[in-house]
Amino acid sequence: MQLHVIARGKIARSPEGELVDRYAKRITWPLRLTELPDTGGRIPDPQSPHKTVLLDERGKDLSSEQLAAILERWRDSGTREARFVLGAADGHADVERLSADLLLAFGSATWPHLLARAMLLEQLYRATTIIAGHPYHRAG
Repeated sequence: MQLHVIARGKIARSPEGELVDRYAKRITWPLRLTELPDTGGRIPDPQSPHKTVLLDERGKDLSSEQLAAILERWRDSGTREARFVLGAADGHADVERLSADLLLAFGSATWPHLLARAMLLEQLYRATTIIAGHPYHRAG
């Protein structure tokens, strides 16, 4: 199953960008990173059965193990792509929230957009290592 991170804004060269790159290189599952302008631009149409996860302050605060279990279930049920969408500063529209398969939050705190992207990549790496039985999850 491909993991597809779709984010508004350019991360460029920054400490957060270095973290995104670090974890992106470690993820062994197929990974696609798509950056959209802060406003406008279209989310690419999916080409296969997919699930959509919106990072949203109203979302579920899942443990790493819970996220891994969801990804594993989706993968094993034939989902070809899991899309993780980080919205602009104003978040997601209600219609987007209603059509998402999962709303995901990183706790009740508000996180800077670029840091949330780095945190997402780390959690995706962690989830894939949990599924693979790799010791990173316990060592990290």
